[in-house]
Amino acid sequence: METDESSRVLPFQLQFDKPLASQVKIAEWNPEKDLLAMVTDDSKILLHRFNWQRLWTIAPSSGKCITSLCWRPDGKAIAVGLDDGTLSLYDVENGKLLRSLKSHGASIVCLNWEEDSHPVTDDCGHASKYEDRTSRFFPPAPRVPRMPGLVSGDNGFMDDGDDSFQELSNSAHQRFNILCSGDKDGNICFSIFGIFPIGNTNIHNLTFPTSCEGTETTYGLLNASIHKVALSKDLCRLIVMCSGDLVEVGNNLGKIHTTEHNEHGLHCLALNTSIFWNRKNELHQVAQQASNIEDLTEVVRTSLSVMSRQWSDAMHTFQEKFSSLSTLIVDHGLDSSPQEEFLSLLGGARTSPPVHQFLVNTLGEVGVKRILKVLCAAGKELQRIVLDHLQPAAEVIGFRMGELRGFSRWRARYHAIGLDELLINNATEKAGMLLVQVERFMRVLSSVMQQYSNFFNWLLKCIKLLMSEPSDQLLPYNSELVIIFLKFLYEQDPVKQLLEISESDYDVEIDLETMQRVRELVQFGGFSDTEYLRRTLAKEFQQMELSFKEAFQMPFTTISRKILCEDLLPLFPLPTLPKASSSMRIPTSVSYYEDSSTASLSHHTCQNQFLDYVSFQVPDESFSDIANCICIVRGFMHDTDCLKKGYSSLEAVLLSVPVDYQCVDLSLYKDSQVVLLLNKNSTTSESTGDGCLMILQASDLPYVSISRSACIDAWRLQDLKDSVAYLDIEDEKARTIPHSVIAPLAVSASRGVACVFAARKRALVYILEEDEDDVSDAE
Repeated sequence: METDESSRVLPFQLQFDKPLASQVKIAEWNPEKDLLAMVTDDSKILLHRFNWQRLWTIAPSSGKCITSLCWRPDGKAIAVGLDDGTLSLYDVENGKLLRSLKSHGASIVCLNWEEDSHPVTDDCGHASKYEDRTSRFFPPAPRVPRMPGLVSGDNGFMDDGDDSFQELSNSAHQRFNILCSGDKDGNICFSIFGIFPIGNTNIHNLTFPTSCEGTETTYGLLNASIHKVALSKDLCRLIVMCSGDLVEVGNNLGKIHTTEHNEHGLHCLALNTSIFWNRKNELHQVAQQASNIEDLTEVVRTSLSVMSRQWSDAMHTFQEKFSSLSTLIVDHGLDSSPQEEFLSLLGGARTSPPVHQFLVNTLGEVGVKRILKVLCAAGKELQRIVLDHLQPAAEVIGFRMGELRGFSRWRARYHAIGLDELLINNATEKAGMLLVQVERFMRVLSSVMQQYSNFFNWLLKCIKLLMSEPSDQLLPYNSELVIIFLKFLYEQDPVKQLLEISESDYDVEIDLETMQRVRELVQFGGFSDTEYLRRTLAKEFQQMELSFKEAFQMPFTTISRKILCEDLLPLFPLPTLPKASSSMRIPTSVSYYEDSSTASLSHHTCQNQFLDYVSFQVPDESFSDIANCICIVRGFMHDTDCLKKGYSSLEAVLLSVPVDYQCVDLSLYKDSQVVLLLNKNSTTSESTGDGCLMILQASDLPYVSISRSACIDAWRLQDLKDSVAYLDIEDEKARTIPHSVIAPLAVSASRGVACVFAARKRALVYILEEDEDDVSDAE
């Protein structure tokens, strides 16, 4: 509700002032919709509409702490980083878990999801759309079968009652996008569509060579921790804001040694990620196939698990009932086995007392029919899962691997991203072997079910005869199959052996003649691995997964090697203790705006289309002669190329905040603007606890060119101390907030709104655009 303020016209209309149950530590607006995602201190995710209607609330399982959050560029999914290194994707419509990846070994401290700013084009520059050819030959991909007793989401995938995962995971309908995630150990991971890992790097391993006064010097970072990552809109560069010790890298055995110029502080790194732009078409196609193969692999894995559990439950019922026969044989003092007793009964010999007692009293006609029903139901369910889930998934996997196999043979385009033909060929063969194993499993299952049914029909006949009851209405049985069952199936379970990877490493027995024929087929294009017939279905799937991992690891490794550090800019010193600097919260923001001076350049060149703005608060303890200042640096990404040509285009400005205010948070906004969130210092104000929200036009500030030498041995911001621009709140577009405010500041560039959080658990939503109502009416 609107609070009482002066009668003069105020900027930034206050839309809402709402109480909160818990304090908010992370907040991000949806880039496409009027939705605000918030993370509370107790690690719950709240999703609110602009009218403050809550859509859903979720919390990670096992009490994990949420450390970072960002939206997918199309606004349909949200990425959440956890303190254990897990990256989870949630559906915006219902908050269901779409995917959970263990992409890091440490807490994920920052996320950035950026999509290609240009539509996908062919070699002639014409806009092209990827067509997934799978739909031409196959029905819609099968879903993961429901696991008995499993809560949806526990296995990292949604259950089969929702179509949203199929829609969200269909990368063919998405623009090419990259999710960047950084953890506290300095690792940065890159994932296409947020689900296919395509590369990583560690800022501890990055080096930046320079030529200083004719001497080659290489710099690196020690004790580094990441604060923020921001991928450019053309995907060519990644800006990393990190704290650490800037040191020279020695040449002897690659050891790092310190020098007199070493400083611990906040630094800006520019990483060359142009491989994402240069090979986006190839990466898009590979990621599209590989991510769908991973989805289908999960279908196969869950299918095998469900089948194994259901068959084990059915066989437990059989074994539990028939184990009593062994006890009866021992009690009667006989030295024989149940199989021998049943064979004697089948041969027409006199019925032994334990068998008579077991069939007539213990088991009975009802018991036989109940066990037969359980086994038949399990067999039919296994056949259904194979036909509806396992086999269709295996077939589509084989087709998609065939597509990748074709890509791998186009070496001119796909060798550069690490698509290895030999590894892909091996994975494709393993996919074909899985289909063979599925067919064999169906034959074994059908045979086993037939023999169990025949055995129980014979038992029913025996029980009727023992009880002197007519048995003409019973189904006939085959005595030869009964003998085979008693000798080979009564105490063995070939279905279970095919489904489970046992510790005894069970091998399927194959006669020598069959093995010889399989080896001869290799000459006619058969599988080169002729031992596949000895493997079980579960073991074949395990080997297929391993081959996929090896094949997809090669592009990951290849891309990782091509992500290099191009520039390093020391910003300001920090306390020498790494723990102290990593725990400090320094308001920072990185954004990219289209550079008007290069707007006319062709989109076929990814260089310098966007101008980067990096803004941050300068801690008072960093420089003795710079106090209560905000710095904005622009052109850092451009400067990477300019330095190679011998000059610098880097510009910066220091903004002095009035002495009675303190910067709480800041955010770069559309059209090169910056939104500041300030708090009034209680020691200098009679009205304590007031905050302030204001907007500056960052492009109009009095920037000063920073001269940069190749020697990284000084904090260049000190060069700006004599050209500080003093901020006068009365002259700027600003509004007083009747609360003491805290971070975060959530600003929506697409919707022109900002959400401010008060220290007393309140959320205030302001409309930043003057003509917001007119725009809304026009829409």
